[in-house]
Amino acid sequence: MNRFLVSSVIGIVMVMITVLSIHADDPSRDKSNVLPVIPVGFDAYRMWDKWPQQRIGVRAYMRSTYDRDGGNRTADASHYLFGNPGEQNVSLDVKGKGVLYFFRANHWHGSPWHFICDGTDNIVRESATLDPVDAKKKFEKTEFIPAESFPEPLAWTWSTTKGADLIWRPMMFRDSFQIAYERTFYGTGYYIYHLFSSEKNLSQPLETWELVDRHPEPDVVALLNRSGTDIAPKEIAKIEKTVTLDSETVPLAEIHAPGVVRAVKMTLPLDDAINLERIRLRVTWDGAKHPSIDAPLCLFFGAGTFYNRDAREYLVKGFPLNIRYDFAAKTVELGCYYPMPFFKSAKLELTGIKPKPNSGKTELHYEIRHEPLTVPVSHTSYFHATYKDIPTPEPGLDMVYLDTKGIEGHDDWSGNFVGMSFIFSHSGNLGTLEGDPRFFFDDSRSPQAYGTGTEEWGGGGDYWGGLNMTLPLAGHPCGTVNPKEAKHEKDLIESAYRFLLADLMPFGKRAVIGFEHGAENLSTEHYEAVTYWYGVPAASLIKTDHLDVGNPESERDHHYNSPDASDVETIFSRYELGIDTFPENTWGMSPEQIAEYKEKIGKEVYPAHEEYGRHTAGVSEFTVTLVPENRGVMLRRTLDYSFPNQTAEVFVSLDDDSAPGKETEWKSVGIWYLAGSNTFYHSYPKEELGTRTPNIMTSNRRFRDDEFLLPEEVTQGRDKIRIQIQTIESKQELLPGVPFPKPSRWSELKYDVYCYVLPIFDPSGR
Repeated sequence: MNRFLVSSVIGIVMVMITVLSIHADDPSRDKSNVLPVIPVGFDAYRMWDKWPQQRIGVRAYMRSTYDRDGGNRTADASHYLFGNPGEQNVSLDVKGKGVLYFFRANHWHGSPWHFICDGTDNIVRESATLDPVDAKKKFEKTEFIPAESFPEPLAWTWSTTKGADLIWRPMMFRDSFQIAYERTFYGTGYYIYHLFSSEKNLSQPLETWELVDRHPEPDVVALLNRSGTDIAPKEIAKIEKTVTLDSETVPLAEIHAPGVVRAVKMTLPLDDAINLERIRLRVTWDGAKHPSIDAPLCLFFGAGTFYNRDAREYLVKGFPLNIRYDFAAKTVELGCYYPMPFFKSAKLELTGIKPKPNSGKTELHYEIRHEPLTVPVSHTSYFHATYKDIPTPEPGLDMVYLDTKGIEGHDDWSGNFVGMSFIFSHSGNLGTLEGDPRFFFDDSRSPQAYGTGTEEWGGGGDYWGGLNMTLPLAGHPCGTVNPKEAKHEKDLIESAYRFLLADLMPFGKRAVIGFEHGAENLSTEHYEAVTYWYGVPAASLIKTDHLDVGNPESERDHHYNSPDASDVETIFSRYELGIDTFPENTWGMSPEQIAEYKEKIGKEVYPAHEEYGRHTAGVSEFTVTLVPENRGVMLRRTLDYSFPNQTAEVFVSLDDDSAPGKETEWKSVGIWYLAGSNTFYHSYPKEELGTRTPNIMTSNRRFRDDEFLLPEEVTQGRDKIRIQIQTIESKQELLPGVPFPKPSRWSELKYDVYCYVLPIFDPSGR
């Protein structure tokens, strides 16, 4: 047995001991071991009180039209996986059981859009599509067509968002989902979808979405229309007081019983609001050594400052957070409605206060509502708001706003990433918005989420035109068009927010939330962020095995058998990340920064490295180790992305004693598919109505990590399973009549095996 297997076995034994011993005498422990129900479709909105809940067997992905070379070609627009007849330019292609929860395009560009759900083509347009030239001058208000399918607040067009068409309407699929643009000029987009290991624990069946089902659920529309108001339960326990901010720390509340905070509301004097925006809300759950919330008030509630340049009623009219101005009462009202569970106690306080001198005092009124906790410890998670200040970003490297590994004194965390409030400039500079979001979950080396730019993440396009806007789940509440237009020094603070509800992103052991600073990671702006997430300090994904394809010992230990596989190949390449080498661009840098940066010019940012493995047009089989307590399995494959549209049917042996060459009963568990390859095309015609002008390109990034979920029906109670991968040759062409440079093959360099478990931890041991 190799060293990896020895360490894996030891790890598995320790996990089993932990599962059996922790909480052995705790009556609140989930002894039934029943998985929590996963809200899906419109239920993901109406069951918003389940925001903190563990999502076992769910993976979230954010795909986009980003520049495959890691730069910012045409502002990350118009990069397509492949093209089909009828001017269909495919930017997303997925197989499996899932829901598309979010779609974003720049203005109307790309419309008509084809949402091809389980093989049915649903054509969606925007009203500027018919007469798009100079549309900004011709249209004051636009809408999606058919309008009844995409009403506000589930969908918004650029006339409201100041630059983007946004759809939050869930679209379910059972087998496949594809998005294609008919027009490629400025075809920017990003999309968030969930895939499920099983339908067993979903709140409702997955039913293929069709455009004929036009009217969204009215209760969900009504719920989102309540954004900006107090949406939390009213008839529950309430703590309401007025305090004087006369010391560095002022306590707000201590609760000593399992519960859920449902509302945190504060009322500030309007005249003192700007002076109070940087005091911090600090919240500690269950007597932990570290607070889980410790953030400036303004950023925590969704804005970079409380300065209100246009005397708007709302700076933030969000679903979970809001900032409202009552000019008649001369107050600023803050509201937070993220559900916040705790298992023993909660402590809320304000810190960083600078009391006024003896001549005056400042009072703050607040209200905290809470209710009993009624779900098992292993089903839910703590709310966190992690503040990060980055005065000087490091050239070439993404800013990391959150890395849960080691945070609050714990390495492993499982939960959900649910949003951000962030400052991207303190000097009114909008150019830094070219930076892409890149999020990594559970030690993947490929980002499961890769966007097209910072303002796109915040619900805008073209920098929102420099204007402000606030929606239930995205907004640009603060900042001026340019420094010359600033009315106050606080007007130079540019901030945005993005809240994830239906489109939240689960993780099982680690989340890394990063952003480029500018298009090439060279911006020198001062950045700040509050990242909202749910998590408990225990893993729900446990790595139990690793197959190193091409390594004789590893192949032997896993009974790897692939009769038609290639010989072992060594590949020298990169993963898809940022630019390869530091450019000569020093715009915006100080003389001191330029002097330091010049030493980096021409050097590699993300060096290439070697990987080895095999590819096949046939069948691969291998045996992997699990923990019997698993609730499903995630397979992660490292592959060579130069082979296009890799497709295979995955089978699991139902025979616990299955071995190579032995007859066994195989059960199909789905299609494993990865669309496209490192060869793609870029099409950006000179005119708005220009036809497709494809420029075929091949990036130097061949490495990719990809994932597939196995349902617990074929894994639970088993300490090992045998997996069979049957390659399905894809006939997809890059463009009509233009094949991909390589044939379709199944590439396998490595397989990592992760078991889903209910996270078990001791709240008193934090």
